[in-house]
Formats: sequence, structure tokens, C-alpha cells
Amino acid sequence: MEAPKYYKPELDILRLCAFLFVFFTHRMDLAPIDPKIYYWGHHISLVGVFGVPLFFFLSAFLITELLIKEKAQYGQISIRSFYIRRILRIWPLYFAFFFGMVLISQFTDLFGQIAGNTQLAFSLFAGNWHITFNGWLRAYPINPLWSISVEEQLYILLPLVIYFTSSKGLKIFSWLALLAAYVAIFYYAQRPTEKFSGEWTNSFVQFQFFSAGILISVYLKGWQPKWGAFTRIILFVTGLACWLIASIVCEVHADAPHTSTILQAITGWLLILTGVVLFFFALYGASVKHFPKFLLYLGRISFGMYIFHITFFWIIYRIFKVELLEFSDMIGLKEWSNDVGFVIAFIATVLTAHLSYNYFEKPFLKLKKKFTLVQSRD
Repeated sequence: MEAPKYYKPELDILRLCAFLFVFFTHRMDLAPIDPKIYYWGHHISLVGVFGVPLFFFLSAFLITELLIKEKAQYGQISIRSFYIRRILRIWPLYFAFFFGMVLISQFTDLFGQIAGNTQLAFSLFAGNWHITFNGWLRAYPINPLWSISVEEQLYILLPLVIYFTSSKGLKIFSWLALLAAYVAIFYYAQRPTEKFSGEWTNSFVQFQFFSAGILISVYLKGWQPKWGAFTRIILFVTGLACWLIASIVCEVHADAPHTSTILQAITGWLLILTGVVLFFFALYGASVKHFPKFLLYLGRISFGMYIFHITFFWIIYRIFKVELLEFSDMIGLKEWSNDVGFVIAFIATVLTAHLSYNYFEKPFLKLKKKFTLVQSRD
């Protein structure tokens, strides 16, 4: 029996959007934008951190779609095949990068040291919990890997829920996870702090976005909106407005993501979730024939771009800070050196992800097809 195919190219565009949000916000860590001079530039870049929840939502939606179609086609899903597919997609690049950084840290302090307990936590995909209880890592380039740990935790649970329960059971699981997220948010809201609290990297908090992706997949049942461009632009802008309100008014941020009042905290997180859903519907079901193919390709290699981007920020803004200033001065853009570094980091990120995808990841992706029951570009 030929494997059915499922490919939504607009999801690649959404992945690219999610990456760009994150890319803009991580620049703020090392080369911040002065809010007194560029107020909106500062705040739009700051809310880019919510691109991570958008990644979570898209992963849950797509995985649920594929598993439901597999169950409908074959009567049951293959948990073994699912785990092998996820391992072949995520593990090679994840572990190559992580242990590559561990190896480098043995010879230089330029990227920070990675302690043994950190290595163990990230090897077991508990990196997010390690950060939750201990704070951000001094080895800055591996900090974004916390989100991979959260995704892997979903990948362990979701196929088991679908295998052992009906659609009703999947809904119950998702609603309970959503409820647990806001119980956790309520907990943190009662303990406000201006410092990192661990809320942002807490799996229970972030699982709300997985829940939303699962529930929308289940309730849509394959339906796709056929809205016009104007409606989709309005949805996209409204989604961004939700994120801005969550950040500026409700003060939900990645480093200190909860505020002094319970109402602000819950409202802020609901606005983030609403924004994620609005971004999804702004593109889901849209024709991508007017989008350049290279944008679809960038969405396809967004996993690699996410893995590598923050390392290039660190190299450019910290290790070669003096050289960046000299180069910017040479081309007459000394006052814009941070922006020059931003462009260089983006180009380096794309090129490295392109090489990784074509010369390192593809052999594993070809092997992955042997265990694929519903064909996709995931």
C-alpha cells in the first residue's frame, strides 16, 4: 500500500516566520535596540521570543495530523516507527551540535564551560528542567536547546495517547494539559520576581501551545479556511498586537515571564496563545504560489537555522566584537555595526543550515522515509 501524502507548504512559511521572530529577539541579548530611540523596533524584536511557542504549536498540529491520518489509513499507529522517525529527524543534528560544543569547551572558554550535570540533562532531553531550576547556562550557544527537550517530551507522550485512546481521549489529554499550564502560571504569578524564575522553560507552562495545536487539528478535521489576503493580513497583524500587549502591558517576558498580579499573568499568557493561533490561521489554507520557493526552503531548514543562529550571534557580537566595529567602520557603517553584525549572522546561519541540511541531515531523512507511513516534508 502506497503511503498517503500530507504536505502543507504554508506550514513551512510559518516555520520561517517563527524562526525570524526568534532570530530578532536573540539579537537583543547581545546587541539590544535602544527603546528610547526605536521604541517599536525594540518591542517588536522583544516579542520575537514568542516564536518558540509558535514552533511548539506547529509541531503539535503537524504531528497530530500525521498520526490521525496514519490511524485512519492503517487502523492503528506504529509507535516504534514514530519514535524512529523523530530520532532520525532530531537527534543527529541536536547531538552533533551539543557534543560539538562540549568538545570545543574542553579547549577554549570562548563559548563557556558545560558542566557534567548539564551534559547529562541535555542528553536525556531534560535540559529545560535543568535551566528551570538552575537558570540560564553560561555556555550561551546551547541555551536555545531547552526547547528541543520540551518537544521531545511531547513526542514521548502524544503517540501513546493516540494509540491507547480515541479522539475523545486525545481531547481530554489536551484540555487537561491546557489546564495544568494555567495552574502553573497561577503558581508563578503568586511568586513574582524581576529575575529569571524558571516559568518560561517549564514544560507544564509551554504545553499549552502543544495542547492548542492538538485541539485545532482534532476539531478542524481537515477543514481549511479559504480566506482572502486582506483577512489573513488582519489576522497576522492582530496576532502581533496580542503579543505586544502581552509583553508591554502584561509584562510577560522570557527572563521574568510573570508579573505582580495574577490577572496580568493569566491575561498575558492567553494573549500569547491567542497570537499563536491567529498567526496559524493567517497562513493555514493559504495558497503559497505567490511566495518565492526559497522562502519555503528556508522554512524547511529552519530547524538547522534555529540550532546554529545564536552561536553566530555570540561569535560576531562577543568573540569578534572589535573586528565587527572595524569592518563596519571600513564600509562607512560604524554607527550601524550591530545591524551589520545582524546581517552577517543571518547569512552565516542560512549558509550553515543549508550545508547541514544537504550534507549531514539528508542521509538520515532518507532513512527516515523507510519508517514513514504518511509522507510529509517534516
